[in-house]
Amino acid sequence: MSNASAARQSALDGVLDARQATAALAGDLFEVADAVAGQPALRRALTDPGTPDDARADLVHALFDSRTGADAVAVLAEAAKLRWSNPTELVDALERQAVRALLTQAQDTGRLDEVEDQLFKVERLVAASPDLRATLGDRRTDLAARTDLLGGLLAGKVDAVTDQLARRAVGARRRTFELTLEDYLKTAADLRSRAVATVEVARPLSDDQLARLRTALSRQVGRDVKVRVVVDPAVLGGVRVTLGDEVIEGTVAGRLHDARRRLA
Repeated sequence: MSNASAARQSALDGVLDARQATAALAGDLFEVADAVAGQPALRRALTDPGTPDDARADLVHALFDSRTGADAVAVLAEAAKLRWSNPTELVDALERQAVRALLTQAQDTGRLDEVEDQLFKVERLVAASPDLRATLGDRRTDLAARTDLLGGLLAGKVDAVTDQLARRAVGARRRTFELTLEDYLKTAADLRSRAVATVEVARPLSDDQLARLRTALSRQVGRDVKVRVVVDPAVLGGVRVTLGDEVIEGTVAGRLHDARRRLA
């Protein structure tokens, strides 16, 4: 992420964090994001660098004050005053704040760990089912039908925040369902200033092994690490760790692949 992108993100985070995170605020922000995404002319108007910053904010108030909550309007008005590389970035930023509102609500009520674990399990559930993955990602099928399909699978089994985020991820605009959930999980980790590591192993880790691995990874990155374990017999022993953009390969399968590559 560039310094400019980080600064824009931080500015919007500050606006949201000054308000009480509620499901209603998240819903308003999702609606605002959808409205901006669905109107190219509005996107261009709200991100036009040739228009004074305050004029863009005034346009937000003129269009949205009577349509949605004041807190969501405040986030959008601040976003409109920022300079974006392209109009789509504005939509992505609004979407992120809606997600942050839901996750912050879960954090404030002591449910964020549970929501994170459930989102990860939903991601793995979809990844393990090619038919389900294909159906959820089929943009020729009505979005409401795809969302209801997933909602039916999760009904009564997950937290309300998990359910809302999973349903939202079905409509991922530019990414897959699974990558969208990955973004949500990263946002959850960012709320607590910690990193996320995905650990692939052939057999489940013991509590002691998991604790030692978490300690080692936390020491390596200099902050707390949330470890998510994926059991996959294909790794053939050892551990494969994905931490951000870095992959630490310590599996038998990985070493065999490396050996074959070197001999080729």
